[in-house]
Amino acid sequence: MSPVGNRKDISVTSDTVRRAGRGAEAGPDIAPESWAVTLTPRLAQFVAVARHEHVTRAARELGVPQSTLSRAIARLEDDLGVALFTRRGRTVSLTPAGLTFLTSVERALTSVEQAAEAVRADADPAAGKVAFGFLHTLGSETVPGLIRSFRADHPRVRFSLVQTYGEAMIERLRAGDLDLCLTSPVPDAPDLAARRLDEQRLRLVVPEDHPLARRRRVRLVEAAEEPFITLEPGYGMRRIFDALCAEAGFRPRIAFEGEEAETLRGLVAAGLGVALLPPPAVPRPGVRELTVTEPRAVREIGVAWVEGRPETPPVTAFRKFLLGRRGRLLA
Repeated sequence: MSPVGNRKDISVTSDTVRRAGRGAEAGPDIAPESWAVTLTPRLAQFVAVARHEHVTRAARELGVPQSTLSRAIARLEDDLGVALFTRRGRTVSLTPAGLTFLTSVERALTSVEQAAEAVRADADPAAGKVAFGFLHTLGSETVPGLIRSFRADHPRVRFSLVQTYGEAMIERLRAGDLDLCLTSPVPDAPDLAARRLDEQRLRLVVPEDHPLARRRRVRLVEAAEEPFITLEPGYGMRRIFDALCAEAGFRPRIAFEGEEAETLRGLVAAGLGVALLPPPAVPRPGVRELTVTEPRAVREIGVAWVEGRPETPPVTAFRKFLLGRRGRLLA
């Protein structure tokens, strides 16, 4: 029986929790001469004969000639070097070695059946799964709103959600862990397809008792001498921040680097520096958020996927839904 019905509709992971690498989870290499390659085609035949204890009835169930099945079982025993059955005409019974082998083979075939059912369920147009990545700053309101709107017309589609920063998200997209991702800056790479969906104005965040706090608008260069609190290298916002400071004509003095925008706001509220950030989901006490008039401080947000990779119907439907939200993704 497939385990799909027992799954939750949405699962969420975060790269703030360390993730085991692919190599640690991978099984053994399957070489051409391995037992897996040699035996796999005959395992279902072996199980059918073991259950019926009769070659003719097993052959009828499998839809193959009895002689073909007899030869396949004989080759299986020859390859293993072990007698799996004792024979009385076309009636057979398992040897002790056959009983041991049957237990493991049934378990292996059940796993294969479950894996096949799982991937078929993920590709079901009505109830499949979308592996979707997005930036932390889009997680509190934007993404929940998008999924709610999408599932109004696709109520059975399931989501596996991954929140992380830009470079890690693109890496997981290429690795096949994600089907789609919302990221910034919009990637420009030959192996990826990406479309700009919206832009978000960035604000200079200062402590509420800062001299600039009485202002509503500010040029970024006016904060050139301030200690800055910013995201770590590798984050899309960090690349945007560095580029805007360079455009404004100064090199920022970095006081603190972090991994999450709201933590940075907390450091600003504590009077430890200023920050250039997207707007918060809810107002943060202790800070003032100033419009940056020069240079034009925005970040573009887009959807990305791997160019040419086959898509399941749910992924295609969700991608089209996102593309239909151009200019109002953040509304």
